[in-house]
Amino acid sequence: MKSTHLRSTFVGILALAIVNPGFVNTAQAGIAGTEAMVSTARDLHIAGLQGQLERADVRSELARLGVDPAALDARIANLSDSELATLSKRLHDAPAGGNVVAVIGVVFIVLIILEVVGVIDIFKKNP
Repeated sequence: MKSTHLRSTFVGILALAIVNPGFVNTAQAGIAGTEAMVSTARDLHIAGLQGQLERADVRSELARLGVDPAALDARIANLSDSELATLSKRLHDAPAGGNVVAVIGVVFIVLIILEVVGVIDIFKKNP
């Protein structure tokens, strides 16, 4: 008798678990307005610019040029959306090494020195 009671309890719990997989969370969808999307893009641009400007080397260079950090933050907040997007794109597209021509020139000079010393053989000599 105890075995049938245990079995029926187990079957009941198993049936309940199969029928009711748990509380299902539903997602609420709605229409996002243009203002919400524009302010989000604006906030992302401002956050990206402030992240770049918080670096110590950038702050020291700006201080060397005589730019007040508080005034800079106020000016960024007053930029229009198109100006923010342009400035953010220009900072993103700027070369990380500074002057690319100078870097290429230094690499070329190092290659010439290595060729003269005999470490590498770039300019193959014909017999």
